Amino acid sequence: MIALRSLHRRRAALGAFLLATLLPAVAHADAIDTGDTAWLLVSSAFVLFMTPGLALFYGGMVRRKNVLSTFMFVHFALAIVTIQWVLFGYSLAFGRTHGGLIGGFEHALLQGVSGARGTVPAMAFMAFQMKFAIITPALIAGAFVERMRFSAYIAFAILWITVVYAPVAHWTWAEGGWLFKLGVLDFAGGTVVHLTAGVAALVCALVIGPRRGYPRERFVPHNVTMTVTGGGLLWFGWFGFNAGSALGANKVAALAFATTHCSAAAASLAWVAVEWWHRGKPTILGFVSGLVAGLVAITPAAGFVSVPASLAIGACSGLACYAAVLLKERWQYDDSLDAFGVHGVGGILGALLTGVFARKALNDAGADGLLAGQPLQLAKQLLGVVAAGAYSAGLTWLILKGVDRVIGLRVSEEEEQEGLDTALHGESGYVM
Repeated sequence: MIALRSLHRRRAALGAFLLATLLPAVAHADAIDTGDTAWLLVSSAFVLFMTPGLALFYGGMVRRKNVLSTFMFVHFALAIVTIQWVLFGYSLAFGRTHGGLIGGFEHALLQGVSGARGTVPAMAFMAFQMKFAIITPALIAGAFVERMRFSAYIAFAILWITVVYAPVAHWTWAEGGWLFKLGVLDFAGGTVVHLTAGVAALVCALVIGPRRGYPRERFVPHNVTMTVTGGGLLWFGWFGFNAGSALGANKVAALAFATTHCSAAAASLAWVAVEWWHRGKPTILGFVSGLVAGLVAITPAAGFVSVPASLAIGACSGLACYAAVLLKERWQYDDSLDAFGVHGVGGILGALLTGVFARKALNDAGADGLLAGQPLQLAKQLLGVVAAGAYSAGLTWLILKGVDRVIGLRVSEEEEQEGLDTALHGESGYVM
């Protein structure tokens, strides 16, 4: 009898040991949802696809002698930002917070990036966020194509993604970030990506100066067909950009998918309508510019607002960004491809309108905005816009001045006249 009791005790102890050992592993496995993971990986590929799409979009709008250099500005971010992100960029953006301002280096070389983040693998989240970081300095390039040294761009991109993008991403998306704790909403990067890049683009245009001959000479797009194709690829990829930011295959992703599409449609129609009224003719270049403006503006709001609200946001962004492009002509600063006029103005407008149309009933992680009886949310959004915009402007100016002193920002007059494709890269986009 004693021996039997001893056997039962040993079995119970063994059972307790196995439960203590295996249950955490089972719980950990259950935390990762395969459907959510699959959607996030597909969305990451969508967002990556946007960078070549941006190269086509920008490349068609420059002169043919600078098409490859424009492609290089955009595509090279794929390489240099990837390496920076793995080495320390991800850690600075999403590592343990230091005063709500910046992460640490505990995830340098992706140490400790394992296990689950919500219902997806932490590594999948890291890869998804990497694609956002890649496209952001590429967006800025639209302000200084056709006149910036390639070596200067490399230095600028590495410094900017480190001291501007990573901190603002931490403020806004990391759980310890000060804007996150304050309740500022940015679903998919209206502030982190588009506002910071757009403001930086304006500073770049002002510091580097206009292309030679601007504004007397008209710089006509050499291949609008290429730009339209790029615009279509951006529209496609943006579904991963916004709907993927739900970090799961769920109702919030479906909402973001629908609002993204509807905002782009409304913005393209608004841009074409005002252009038709103002200039007398509707253009396909105006159509694709409008749809990008709508995509930018809905980005911070995509998972927080209703579909009817997305139509209003899109229409407002089409009109506002068209007006911003006209101001460039009036004030004669050479934002070559309207990076500020579309991404900066669209990002600012979208962030503010998030504070107007957001409804917590649509997303538990969101908040009620002005129209839902909470005007304080609009004030929070305004604070986020001012903080991120001012920070991006100031640090971008410092980076440009430093790079100019060490490397020099502009190509020579002879190189600009020859074209950057042959002068800097020894290639030609077209053999005529």
